[in-house]
Order: sequence, then structure tokens, then C-alpha cells
Amino acid sequence: MPVYEYTCRKCHRRFEIFQKISDKPKKTCMECGGTIEKMVSQSSFQLKGKGWYATDYAKKTEQPSSSSACAKSDKPCKAASA
Repeated sequence: MPVYEYTCRKCHRRFEIFQKISDKPKKTCMECGGTIEKMVSQSSFQLKGKGWYATDYAKKTEQPSSSSACAKSDKPCKAASA
């Protein structure tokens, strides 16, 4: 369940409330009864390492096959060893 941060306009108190995404935002301060506003908070989401784009979505470079490498070469191709 997400944690939302609120600030009271009257007493300037800041507090966090666990709420469902579908719940309506709270409107009154629990301490003084003043009007509260939902704040924009930092998220805790982080990408570490090489990242998902580099490993999962980046366009892969094509490796030339041995037959196409032989066709472009001036030297005769060697037979593949078994």
C-alpha cells in the first residue's frame, strides 16, 4: 500500500498516511482540523547495475556469419572443421 505525505496549511505539520491508490485524498488535519494538502514526495525506485534498457531492450548488433565473412574476403575460405 502506498505512503502519501501531507502538510497542514494551518499548523504546518507534515505527516504520512498509508492509503490505497483508489482512496480519496484526506482533507483535514488530525491534530488541528485545518486543511491539508497532498505533497509530492521522492520515490524509492532505483535502477542498479547495467540497467534494464542495456540488457533487455537495446538493439542487438548483428554478428557477421562465417559465410558472409568469406564472401567479402579476398582470401579463399577454409572449410569448417568438424
